[in-house]
Amino acid sequence: MNGFRPGWLPSLVVVLLLPLLVSLGFWQLSRAEEKRVLLAEFEARRQAEPITVTELERRNDLAHLRIRLHGQFDDRHSLLLDNRMRDGQVGVELLQPFYDQGSGLWLLVNRGWLPWPDRRTPPQFTTPEQPLALQARVYVPLGSAFQLQADPHSGDWPRLITAVEPERLWRELGRGGLAYEVRLEPGPAAYEAQWPLVAMGPEKHSGYAVQWFALAAALFCLYLYLGWHNARSRVVPAGEQP
Repeated sequence: MNGFRPGWLPSLVVVLLLPLLVSLGFWQLSRAEEKRVLLAEFEARRQAEPITVTELERRNDLAHLRIRLHGQFDDRHSLLLDNRMRDGQVGVELLQPFYDQGSGLWLLVNRGWLPWPDRRTPPQFTTPEQPLALQARVYVPLGSAFQLQADPHSGDWPRLITAVEPERLWRELGRGGLAYEVRLEPGPAAYEAQWPLVAMGPEKHSGYAVQWFALAAALFCLYLYLGWHNARSRVVPAGEQP
């Protein structure tokens, strides 16, 4: 094709990069659709009536199910989940064992976020002493399971941790409990308990998809321009017919 001479190196770059950019765009679109389905399921469960912990044990898909609790907090074994950011402020999330009287099980209840601006003084919190009726949601993390990591310099309570695995805590305390963290709904026993469902919404994934497709289009247009430009600027040797 005499009117199009992009050269072998640009052609190789396009062959390698163009499919990659397009596939990344479609992958982001699929992620956006997954997040839409997840948010729709969450909204349906948010509208549902809470169930008891006993009923919860008979369910397979536990993520974001609303549950009713009736029992008491154990204030002797509090956990502080470190490096939690809210509105640009650093803080911790307070997790405490809660004994549910109806099921006879322990649950690791996340009571919400606390500010911790000064690392020289511990975060301040109080624990209700009386039995409580609470509502919460089961939190099943996306991806790999979390691991409980205690401060290597101290086993004292409250214990500063960087991740949560309730089952390991129950083994340490010799208790039977739910394998997942539960997060309080806003109420008297909760601190800041506004829980984002996903770290990145579907609109951001769609925006990233547009960016990948735009890069693919720009690469292809540059390739076409380079090929036509090289063909026009090609010097015709003396005696050779154009």
